[in-house]
Amino acid sequence: MNSEHLFIKALKGETVERPPVWMMRQAGRYLPEYIELRNKYDFFTRVQTPELACEITIQPVDLVGVDAAILFSDILVVPQAMGLEVQLIESKGPILPQTIRTQQDIDDLVVGADAVGALEYVSKAIKLIKKELNNRVPLIGFAGAPFTILCYMVKGRGSKSFDKAKQFCFSEPKLAHQLLQRITDVTIDYLHAQVDAGADAVQVFDSWSGMLSPDDFNEFALPYLTKISDSLISRVPVILFPKGSWYALEQLSNTSTSAIGIDWCITPQQARAMTQNKKTLQGNFDPCKLLSPIPQIEKEVKAMIDAFGVQKYVANLGHGIMPNIPVDHAKAFVNAVKNYKNNISYGLFNSAERKLI
Repeated sequence: MNSEHLFIKALKGETVERPPVWMMRQAGRYLPEYIELRNKYDFFTRVQTPELACEITIQPVDLVGVDAAILFSDILVVPQAMGLEVQLIESKGPILPQTIRTQQDIDDLVVGADAVGALEYVSKAIKLIKKELNNRVPLIGFAGAPFTILCYMVKGRGSKSFDKAKQFCFSEPKLAHQLLQRITDVTIDYLHAQVDAGADAVQVFDSWSGMLSPDDFNEFALPYLTKISDSLISRVPVILFPKGSWYALEQLSNTSTSAIGIDWCITPQQARAMTQNKKTLQGNFDPCKLLSPIPQIEKEVKAMIDAFGVQKYVANLGHGIMPNIPVDHAKAFVNAVKNYKNNISYGLFNSAERKLI
């Protein structure tokens, strides 16, 4: 790992001349080159074939100019490795025909070396990606957070509310915590395998934690996010992205994580205040705004960086890029960050002349 990469320096809280920039879901559906591969190969063939995963991972580096690559994969490879069938139908989302309901269902899950061994194709992809990148940009590995994975394993598909998964947590808390712990154990081993293969940083996506109340987040999400971060942080920077859980920023700022991802439902000023500038923040451009005219995108990006400040900040979207975003607009977002200039290089709370207020 090259500690001089802008992205890694920002995650470590080191001084940078501008924020680094990448986009969640940057390797995928908005790129014509990706669509060509999608038309030839089904989703899990793309994920499980190291050469295809490598090509897709590197596409946005070459085509859009982002400061970091993120592994092309899916959070549902973990339940797949734990023995559950996962079907992913284009435009319809994931289907898990067998769901978790009972103690026996949990006991039957594959864990330990067998689960991680089933994900060996990911390590192979990472090694190939690192070779092809040749240190141009760092590579981000990732996994889904335990609560989000539980949602799919219990519900069996995507949902607007995941009420069935929440009902499982509330009515069977003992089983829920057993399941969360098993997912956590596999996820930790999986992320360590990604780091062994060459990942320079890891991100944990808790896509559905925002459906939990603050108290329920503290019970069913935060402890497991903390365990994952604590296990990895001595090896690589860790980014936690519990989407919608803005209320937990203060608690998250007291964990070992390097950075916290936020969506567009909280202002940069609020996020800085809640975290007391302890952590690097990542986000929080609304992906829908990438449909704006390019001059407006450039204006909005400058305002976003002005509000966050350059230091301890990674420019990103507040969620994944949408398939209908024009590539030129994605490039405009990236270039607007790269071209950012401001005399106050230390941002809202932290400058060369003054201390945190």
